[in-house]
Amino acid sequence: MKNKCFVLAALSAALLLTGSDVNAQQQKDGYQLVFHDEFDGAGSQPDASKWRRCVRQAATWNRFMSNDERLVEVRNGKLLMRAMANDDLQADTVPMLTGGIKSLGLYSFQYGLVEARMKTRRHDGNFPAFWLMPQPPCEDHPKGGEIDIFETIDRQNIAYQTVHTYWTNVVGVKRQTQPKTHNVKKRVAGWHVYGVEWTPTELRFYIDGVPTFTYRKSNAPEQLRNGQWPFDHPFYIILNQALGKPGGWAKPYDKDFTYETQVDWVRVYQKK
Repeated sequence: MKNKCFVLAALSAALLLTGSDVNAQQQKDGYQLVFHDEFDGAGSQPDASKWRRCVRQAATWNRFMSNDERLVEVRNGKLLMRAMANDDLQADTVPMLTGGIKSLGLYSFQYGLVEARMKTRRHDGNFPAFWLMPQPPCEDHPKGGEIDIFETIDRQNIAYQTVHTYWTNVVGVKRQTQPKTHNVKKRVAGWHVYGVEWTPTELRFYIDGVPTFTYRKSNAPEQLRNGQWPFDHPFYIILNQALGKPGGWAKPYDKDFTYETQVDWVRVYQKK
């Protein structure tokens, strides 16, 4: 584990370099850069060859999603995702509008190291996320699995990292033999690198290159039969700004506040 921590700390330091220097460092450490977006291209919208907009559905995180370009913007080498009051209720009847992007159908991967450098505005109702979901065809949630690399809520200075499976969420809720979630005190309004290293048997979570917790594939037949490890197929990336609600994990949103989460870059590495 000591060697693993040293390598990931070195990788995190390397991520502050230019893209080509990062690639060279990753190859040196046995990784190669296979996907990245530095959000420094031409235009005010994300690269359409890598990302599509999150669409409105019934879940808490996507119930206010909109294609309004004010909600997802690339500016000065950063991805900006916002949530704000709807100023045209005749065109769209929801009270708030939120933005997010996903690589669904454009890029997915199986095993490797994925990281993003991010920061967010703290405020009641804030609910941003950087996470992975299974590329279809796949089983319905939570059987298909979910990997939450970064979440935070409200005014908290806490970063949450969580694994969702059929075993952790349904069958084995009261019979967990290892942690499925972990939280770390972090000043989330400042820049941090959030990541996970995914292998055939482990999900190793990190913040700024420092390990936070590890979720491991079980050896118990009952757990495996009940979906303890669905992480053996490709997943895609999601970045989004969401809002809380009454009775939810995050507090109800403030209609007079403009929420914003910024992403400096997203990078995926895989072993050579």
